[in-house]
Amino acid sequence: MLIVLPLALAWLTQAWAVRRPVGRTVAEAAGTMMVPLMAATLLTVVASQVAKLDGNVLAVAPVVPFYVVFLVVMAFAGLAVARLFRLDAPSSRAVVFTGATRNSLVVLPLALALPDTLAVAAVVVVTQTLVEVVGMVIYVRAVPKLVPQR
Repeated sequence: MLIVLPLALAWLTQAWAVRRPVGRTVAEAAGTMMVPLMAATLLTVVASQVAKLDGNVLAVAPVVPFYVVFLVVMAFAGLAVARLFRLDAPSSRAVVFTGATRNSLVVLPLALALPDTLAVAAVVVVTQTLVEVVGMVIYVRAVPKLVPQR
C-alpha cells in the first residue's frame, strides 16, 4: 500500500491534468511542493525513528563516509561515461546527476516495515537521503564546472 497507493494517485493526477484545467493546476502545485514535502517527510521519518535507536544516534555515523565517497566517485564515473559516449554538456550533466542519485526513499517503506529491533535500517536509509540531498546541492554548483558548456 505504501508504494502502490502513491503511484496510483500520481497516475490519476497526471490523467486529470491532461483532461481538466483544475487538474493541471493541482499537478503544477504538487510539482512545486515536491521539495518541501520531501523535506517534511524526511523530518517526520527521522523524528519517528530516532527514539527507536535508544539514544544511539551515532550508530549510523559509520555509513556517512561511504555515501560521501559514492557521490565523489559517481561524479567522475558519470563524467567518464559522458565522455565515452561524446555527450553534449546538458546530457553529460544529466548523466552525472543520475548516476549519483539512488532514490533511497523508494525502499524507505520497506525499511519502516521492519521490526523495531531493526529500526536502524530506516535511519540509515534516511541518512543516505540526507547526504544525497546535501550532495545534490553541492553538485548544482560543482557539475557545471566539471562539465562546462562548450
